[in-house]
Amino acid sequence: MPSSNVCWGIEVGAGAIKAIKLESDGEGVRVVDFAIVPHAKVLSTPDLDQNDALRVALGALASQYDLSGATIAVSVPGHAGFARFAKLPPVEPKKVPDIVKFEAVQQIPFPLEEVEWDYQTFVSPDSPDVEVGIFAITKDRIRERLDMLADVGIVPQIVTLGPVAAYNALAFDLSFTEQTAGTILLDIGTTSTDLVIAESGRVWIRTFPIGGHQFTNALVEAFKLTYPKAEKVKREADTSKAARQIMQAMRPVFQDLVQDVQRSVGYYQSLHREAKLTRLIGLGSTFNLPGLRKFLKQQLQLDVYRMEEFKRLKAEGERAPAFNDNVLTLATAYGCAIQGLGMNAINANLMPTAILRSTMWKNKQKWFATAAGLAVAATGAMFIRPMLDSSAVAGAPRPRAIDDAVSAFKRAQSEATAAGVVGAAGTNLTAANIITLMKDREVYPHLANDLALMVRSADARATTGSRPVLRMVSYKTNYLGVVTPQGDSGSDPYDDRGGGRGRGRVEEPRDGGAPAGPTIEVEIVFATPEPQVQQFYRATIGDWLDRNRARAGVPYVIVPPEIREIVFTEAKPSTPTRPADTLTFNEGGRESASEGEGRRFISGPQTPARPVVQLIGEGGPAASMVEETAFRAANEAVEALAPIVPDVPPGYPDEARITVKYRVVVKPAQAAESEDGL
Repeated sequence: MPSSNVCWGIEVGAGAIKAIKLESDGEGVRVVDFAIVPHAKVLSTPDLDQNDALRVALGALASQYDLSGATIAVSVPGHAGFARFAKLPPVEPKKVPDIVKFEAVQQIPFPLEEVEWDYQTFVSPDSPDVEVGIFAITKDRIRERLDMLADVGIVPQIVTLGPVAAYNALAFDLSFTEQTAGTILLDIGTTSTDLVIAESGRVWIRTFPIGGHQFTNALVEAFKLTYPKAEKVKREADTSKAARQIMQAMRPVFQDLVQDVQRSVGYYQSLHREAKLTRLIGLGSTFNLPGLRKFLKQQLQLDVYRMEEFKRLKAEGERAPAFNDNVLTLATAYGCAIQGLGMNAINANLMPTAILRSTMWKNKQKWFATAAGLAVAATGAMFIRPMLDSSAVAGAPRPRAIDDAVSAFKRAQSEATAAGVVGAAGTNLTAANIITLMKDREVYPHLANDLALMVRSADARATTGSRPVLRMVSYKTNYLGVVTPQGDSGSDPYDDRGGGRGRGRVEEPRDGGAPAGPTIEVEIVFATPEPQVQQFYRATIGDWLDRNRARAGVPYVIVPPEIREIVFTEAKPSTPTRPADTLTFNEGGRESASEGEGRRFISGPQTPARPVVQLIGEGGPAASMVEETAFRAANEAVEALAPIVPDVPPGYPDEARITVKYRVVVKPAQAAESEDGL
């Protein structure tokens, strides 16, 4: 949403800084102001310090025009960023962001943590396919540009790519819809050209390195001129007596430009064979070159137009003629301002989130100060009258009715106690469980480490080659509080004098029951391609749980396996239509086999499972009373300790699901301390 109804759109070009200030009146937009600040020399001039030239022009813009009180949207050249496009597989809308992120990793030639990126989806009315445009820029490059703007006091809220802004301008000005004829936008800049194809609700962008600089260089080589002189000759070509020789010198660049346009259009039509492109609209001052439109029309066999005026944007007053003369160069700034007003077709903002959030808070500080002042005044008004009333009541004599009511209450209480109506209250462990839950939050990093160790034990016995042998699907913990032990409560499960494996080893209760103490239930769902799932489980996860019920330095005991429930759903790749076999270990320790009706197949790219510790509330009265720090500590431990294998790539056979459910009982503080001291 736009922060105001006024926006400055700024294009930082290589020939000049172009800016336009628009205001929205609810129905349309009007030009409030505009600026064109040319550089002393074109930035493509050899041996020119481009950063210094940019700072001078930006400083002139900031000093000569009032940029305050308006949203600021800035563009960066198309060649400074990336625009990539892909067709998405059919997925539910809520899964689109995950699929787009997967595509971004494949399409952007840098790690995602090194870029700022955004995306836009496109849907054609005649096709069920969903396409996505991914727009990105490296963090170093955008940080450099933002620092330069900050040096002259310009703090933008929106940063977008130049070709995206140009498309937004024409899509708004010409009212593009899904039925609009296939259109090519060709914006020829100083050092590069942005080609945008808009067709059937889709957008496709390519930037190639041919621009006004190449035309100027052709004149430098043909006529042995200095670069500034050749630039001047190029701009005056249409009125020069040597126009024919000038155009002949630039003809090779014309041909290179046409070849790149043909190559781009051909590639797009190879992806969309039904596409019908009927016209080309030219932008940029290079389109003033005589003969360029005619040459493009002959070579491309398309109607070629030059942007002579904006249809939905007019300037008024004495500066109107100057505005109309610069329509060709103001389209990108126009599109930036349209995005700042929230009227854009593509909403790609590459502004770093941290900087954007900081700017928003800074802008709201004055409102917070005003609100705080009003709150203080309102609070004072609320308390003045109660304080006066309290003083009046304190000075008044105490009514006799109050003493009579207190006496009557005490008599009734005595009579109820004597009659046995009022007795000792029953024990409620809710509060105790809540306190214990907070006390035992350090248990969760150890549970996460157990998960990592289980995965390592499975890796050592893999039979599937390089494919991930074990993949975590879900991980849940349920805090049950203090659970009454089974069997003889007089046994001491923490006695290390019996059959333990050395000092500090906790002996299981000799009657087979679970030890008493705060209990946490753990449920993990694994997926594995191993063909012999039962044997694989017994040799890996089951064996690990049996061998590690109690360990020095771990603040809990894994309860005996009799109350552990494991459900296998064994997939058989050789017989894909056969129902899955299900084997269950019930609480009595007996095995029972059954035929399952439904198998769950995993295919295609899946969202990577993240090892997140999640407390759920069905199993205990205190399960929802957990500090946020407990979650954070557990999750950080999973990230550091649990080497969960990545998601299974598409093309592998089906997997089996293993649901492992077991409980751990937290040791008393003294037992944990004695072990830690070993």
